[in-house]
Amino acid sequence: VQLQAFGGGLVQAGGSLRLSCAASGKYVVGWFRQAPGKEREIVAAINWSGAGTYTATSVKGRFTISRDNAKNTVTLQMNDLKPEDTAVYYCAARGDSYLARTVSAYEYWGQGTEVTVSS
Repeated sequence: VQLQAFGGGLVQAGGSLRLSCAASGKYVVGWFRQAPGKEREIVAAINWSGAGTYTATSVKGRFTISRDNAKNTVTLQMNDLKPEDTAVYYCAARGDSYLARTVSAYEYWGQGTEVTVSS
């Protein structure tokens, strides 16, 4: 499966960005992020039907993951962005239905898209 993430950019604190991941096939798709000097961490994940989602505590209430299978797109809507959300964001996919939360559980990775939130 090929994954492509896009939509990053520079935004002021309190602003919004929408990241999109082009992902075809029946995969669980996760969004991860990696800030400078830190480990890559899960942000959100969604199963193929879209009925099952996971959102990390650090972004719950601000970020929403969704998918449109007709368009082969998984979207991460990020609202009320904070400087600590600054990171490179990656989308990844795994081949079964479990909403895994670890980097090692995902088999396929797209290139990252950079998000910078200024204070």
